[in-house]
Amino acid sequence: MRFEAISWERLADTVADRVERAEPGDGSDWLKVGVDGAPATPGGEFAERVAEVLRLRGRSVLVVATGGFLRPASLRFEHGRQDPDAYYSGWYDTGALWREVFGPLEPGGSGRVLPDLWNPVTDRATRTPAVPLRPGGVLVVHGPFLLGHWFPFDVKLHLRLSPGALARRTEDPWTLPAFARYEEEVGPADVADAVVRVDDPRRPAWTGFMD
Repeated sequence: MRFEAISWERLADTVADRVERAEPGDGSDWLKVGVDGAPATPGGEFAERVAEVLRLRGRSVLVVATGGFLRPASLRFEHGRQDPDAYYSGWYDTGALWREVFGPLEPGGSGRVLPDLWNPVTDRATRTPAVPLRPGGVLVVHGPFLLGHWFPFDVKLHLRLSPGALARRTEDPWTLPAFARYEEEVGPADVADAVVRVDDPRRPAWTGFMD
């Protein structure tokens, strides 16, 4: 896999260009973009960069973090607070993401997306109201393990860290086996439309869109 150096600004513009040329694969009125990456990557910041470029071009955009769809602590920590298998497959409420985020953007959907559901600090529902996304709008979702759930993304990006960089920059080292399992079972670099190497977040490099 060959990588080319690129600035974050140019990368956001290039991804926005790709989004503007895309058509919803499910026949709906909305495009869905996935920015997949471990918490140690700047996935949230990059998702916001892309969203800002699209807004300046007149598109309606909603950014959703999967961190707002964690399961309650009683479920996340059922097998202990540092179980990598639970972190991989049990921390994020994928059912709620399907129902509250992707469901309203299916063909004939209401377009009203719930931007978050659960506050992990208070361990309570956020009670955030649904946000309307106009037809022709773009949903940008960011978080880890995104490419292993068949979410209907029209554009898929994977922010990649080498194993050494991931180990150095991960605040919770007990989660590292979960990312190794993700690499083995899903192979996000093979599933994504483009891979962005972020070992040095000041100097990203990418593959270009692989099609």
